[in-house]
Amino acid sequence: MHLTRRAFGAAAISISIALAAPAIAQDKGYVGIAMPTKSSARWIDDGNNMVKQFQAAGYTTDLQYAEDDIPNQLAQIENMITKGVDVLVIAAIDGTTLTSALANAAAADIKIVAYDRLIRDSSDVDYYATFDNFKVGVQQAETLVAGLKERFPDTKPWNVELFGGSPDDNNAYFFYNGAMSVLQPMIDEGRIAIPSGQRGMDKVGTLRWDGSVAQARMDNLLSAYYTDRKVNGVLSPYDGLSIGIISSLQGVGYGSGDMKMPIITGQDAEIPSVKAILRGAQYSTIFKDTRELARVTVGMVNALLSGGQPEINDTKTYDNGVKVVPSYLLEPVPVTAKNWESVLIESGYYKRDQIK
Repeated sequence: MHLTRRAFGAAAISISIALAAPAIAQDKGYVGIAMPTKSSARWIDDGNNMVKQFQAAGYTTDLQYAEDDIPNQLAQIENMITKGVDVLVIAAIDGTTLTSALANAAAADIKIVAYDRLIRDSSDVDYYATFDNFKVGVQQAETLVAGLKERFPDTKPWNVELFGGSPDDNNAYFFYNGAMSVLQPMIDEGRIAIPSGQRGMDKVGTLRWDGSVAQARMDNLLSAYYTDRKVNGVLSPYDGLSIGIISSLQGVGYGSGDMKMPIITGQDAEIPSVKAILRGAQYSTIFKDTRELARVTVGMVNALLSGGQPEINDTKTYDNGVKVVPSYLLEPVPVTAKNWESVLIESGYYKRDQIK
């Protein structure tokens, strides 16, 4: 009855919506899915997996990509509210810009699930589905150190540069802080040096997770601090940044002759980075199974619309500035040349011919 009421309420706004209402009412619910961009294969997979699983569960879906344009995402969300969705699943471009839109959604009795990126400064976020983002950073740092020991066993200290994610993405701080929980003690002990001295998200953040920005910054670091020393490692929080960093390093000769390729981390197990791992240009990435994240999100929505309690496993970590958002955290998995087949191929996430 709730869904039918909403559909006919929307009909008062638009004749075209009224014509669509019976089709919507026959389903379990109407889910609006707002994704940030198609520029990353990861977000395309997220959207496809959610649509597939929601539709299999009997829901109508409206999937929209905003191409990293904040006003565009706001307009898409407002449009979904007007259409009469029952639930909004939102991976925000900027988690601080949606307060008014979410207030409008809540006033229309629309439930809100933050998807992988925490939405900040809003009391209207009902639940959060994500991975253990602090652990992602820990794993990135652990694989960085493992690679340094493997490739540069006799180098003391290791010269490392730090890259962070987008400062408007709450997850970027968890990745960075998780990594620094491993690296800072080694910096303090003198086992790792940061020749540029650039530390902290205010100095190492990369707006919009832009690989070209990361490449330009790596170019500047090399010219300013590495004329008489070599880079041994780079903490990169995302594969799209890693590819830009690799291009910069290879542009000045790393990976050829006697210049060993630095140890470079990543995240999301995107195909170009998996290929880079196999050829030795990138050392590691962190795999986050978007099929599982979609499954958890569908489960949350099912519970919300049926009057049940969504499954959660964290009620302390994700304070969005207004409330602690109840969350479900999935486990990330480090991937290197040693385990890529078992993690990515045997799980069915990729086919072998996509990588080789």
